[in-house]
Amino acid sequence: MNEVQKTLYIVRHGQTDLNKQGIVQGRGRDTDLNDEGRNQANLFYRAYKDVPFDKIYISKLKRTQQSIQQFIDLGIPYEKLEGLDELAWGIHEGQPATPETKAAFLDLMRNWLDGNLDAKFEGGESPNEVEERQRQAMDIIMSHPEEKTVLICMHGRALRLLMCILTEQPLTQMDTFPHQNLVLYKVTYNGSKFEIVEANNAKHLKNA
Repeated sequence: MNEVQKTLYIVRHGQTDLNKQGIVQGRGRDTDLNDEGRNQANLFYRAYKDVPFDKIYISKLKRTQQSIQQFIDLGIPYEKLEGLDELAWGIHEGQPATPETKAAFLDLMRNWLDGNLDAKFEGGESPNEVEERQRQAMDIIMSHPEEKTVLICMHGRALRLLMCILTEQPLTQMDTFPHQNLVLYKVTYNGSKFEIVEANNAKHLKNA
């Protein structure tokens, strides 16, 4: 029996210009943080720099590393896992929001909420496909019992799906986990189950 106990600090990356414009980035857009995103990263670092993180896990997309680079600069070891990448939105990534694309997104979301979790855009990924790679990423993260306190930086839609997985809820519940840029979900693991102890915590962003 694996008696691993862990505390996971899971954050979404800071703001990018596409976030600001309301344009979907997804896995295929490797964008940089903008000035606001860098400011959010500074505020998060200031609030949590004294937490004794044993390890950092980020996605393969640079906006996650930019969001927590100051922790890496402290010498904390880090690892990139593609399982933490954002869901791929395929042909709609980086495209301006039009009435047609908004309707397509609404239709896809409706499909997901109705339980059609294999639905996806052309060239994109379904929630079920993201779940598969997220479970692989979590297997890696949980296979290190010596890493008691872990910082994870990932992406909005992916974060919602991961919260469903960790709390053993169906992926159809993904929209019950709100988030904004550089918000924190703090999750503990007691050896048998995960528990969200802080959800959508943005206090560090308000203490500017």
